[in-house]
Amino acid sequence: VQLQAYGGGLVQAGGSLRLSCAASGRTFSTYDMGWFRQAPGKEREFVAVISRYGTTTGYADSVKGRFTISRDNAKNTVCLQMNSLKPEDTAVYYCAADYGAKIYYTAMYYDYWGQGTLVTVSS
Repeated sequence: VQLQAYGGGLVQAGGSLRLSCAASGRTFSTYDMGWFRQAPGKEREFVAVISRYGTTTGYADSVKGRFTISRDNAKNTVCLQMNSLKPEDTAVYYCAADYGAKIYYTAMYYDYWGQGTLVTVSS
């Protein structure tokens, strides 16, 4: 599967952005989908995950209550709605697909990655 993330940009603290990730192929619904982010000088970190049929979601503590992950299997897309953004949310955001048997919160388990989209939150 090929993934392309988009929707990043510059936003003021307290604002919102909606990231989307478009997937190619007919097997999108067989993948759990995750969002990760990487800030300058830091390791890539887990942000959110959604199971293949959208029945289960998970979030990093740092974004819980502010970010919402969703997917539309008919459109082969996964989205990340980000509200109440903070300067510390500034990072390149990546979508990723996992064909594993369970939901994972670690980047190493994901099989496919998009190219990333930059989110910059100004204070």
